[in-house]
Amino acid sequence: MATILVLADHTAGTVTKATTEVLTLARRLGSPTAVALGPGAQAAADTLVQFGADDVLIAPEEELLTWLVTPKVAALQAAAALTAPSAILLASTAEGKEIAGRLAVRLGSGVITDAVDVAADLTATQSVFGGDTTVHSRVTRGTAIITVRPNAVTAESSPGAGRLADLAVVLTDADRRVRIVEHADAVTAGRPDLAEARIVVSGGRGVGSAEGFTVIERLADTLGAAVGASRAATDAGWYPHQYQVGQTGKTVSPQVYIASGISGAIQHRAGMQTSKVIIVVNKDPEAPIFELADLGIVGDLFTVVPQLTEEVERRRG
Repeated sequence: MATILVLADHTAGTVTKATTEVLTLARRLGSPTAVALGPGAQAAADTLVQFGADDVLIAPEEELLTWLVTPKVAALQAAAALTAPSAILLASTAEGKEIAGRLAVRLGSGVITDAVDVAADLTATQSVFGGDTTVHSRVTRGTAIITVRPNAVTAESSPGAGRLADLAVVLTDADRRVRIVEHADAVTAGRPDLAEARIVVSGGRGVGSAEGFTVIERLADTLGAAVGASRAATDAGWYPHQYQVGQTGKTVSPQVYIASGISGAIQHRAGMQTSKVIIVVNKDPEAPIFELADLGIVGDLFTVVPQLTEEVERRRG
């Protein structure tokens, strides 16, 4: 069975949801081998095996996380030399795409980013132009290196063989050019991570100001949801850019997505259209986002959203 190499993204042994999604996809393509790096790599192995890793290559040295990006490239290069994989899969995060590009240069291979699916013959499916066009492409040179868009695949637990082995990674001076001197935790106000939340409440241009996001946050907190924002809202400085949902922001696929004051530009729709249930609040009945809505409410969000919040609070007692 073909080996599919997967880079495990974890924090002190806690594996990201995006990595479990990539492992789920890798199981369909062959035998997954996960690469876990730095402190916590051994702890991460349990989750990696739970989601299908037949083999886990572990390099626990702290130095691999001390330098920016390039040690992870070197680790995947070493793992590829050891396992001769048919494909190398990574989560399509900003870091994942940079690693993929650098690795492609080192291996002389082609690279495909932002895939939403990969077929058994390693043909990747991409959704482009805001979801209006579907592209099918294959790497024709070297080892296929593919980054997979978060939330494109539903993570499914299915334990693998779970063989563990050490991975030797030799860093060069070129791998030690940029040192990470500090980590700062993102301020989340106790809310779930946007990319992994089961419920997302987003605001757009219709919110009108940074202060207007208070009604969005109150509903989110009542539902135990994450807060999102459209590009128009983040570009206006009303909400931080890390909460942007869309083609140039984060892709989300929650059980419930509540869009308030968002018109539904193609850029935004590309980042949330796979949500299971979509609820729209907008005073413009012609807003394009109503085309995606399972439930649409035509009205002023500053009237509708507080009423919804109060009703949820009342029913929760």
